Amino acid sequence: MSLESHGYSILVMKPTKKTSNQKPSLHRAIYPGTFDPITNGHVDLITRSLSIFDEVIILIAHSSKNPIFTPEERKKLILHCFKNDPRIKVDVIDGLLADYAKKLGVNVILRGLRAISDFEYEFQMATMNKRLHPKLETFFLMASENNFFVNSTLVKEVISHGGDVSTLVPPHVEQRLKEKLC
Repeated sequence: MSLESHGYSILVMKPTKKTSNQKPSLHRAIYPGTFDPITNGHVDLITRSLSIFDEVIILIAHSSKNPIFTPEERKKLILHCFKNDPRIKVDVIDGLLADYAKKLGVNVILRGLRAISDFEYEFQMATMNKRLHPKLETFFLMASENNFFVNSTLVKEVISHGGDVSTLVPPHVEQRLKEKLC
């Protein structure tokens, strides 16, 4: 079973010689998630994606997993990570991602993959989004080696038991987690 046989295109970006003013660009992408809380893995993925996309819209989804932070608190934590970067937008969604993308005219969803176990879920989501919005492509970016194991649930579990998460989340996020959970 190939991705192409399911209507997906595979984007392969090959390194090319480029002048200092050239930059590959796919315009805008939406990076959806609950971000409860935002982790260094999220920050790394967003930062790396800015070398590919002109603008990344971080879309905070409502969570059914008993979130620690409200959507507005999560938005503030995210904005603090990317102070004054006009290429980053943050929004909150309470509907379908495909509908939001159509409304904004964005045709790329950005998703991070940490391990092979992420792929099945992400493939299902990409397939459903493609069915709802045929022009919508999902762009997968691998997690960096030092962040591939990090997820928000694990961070909350560790800090709630007094563990050190200082290398897993930005300092302002660690502080807010301590205020909420310790």
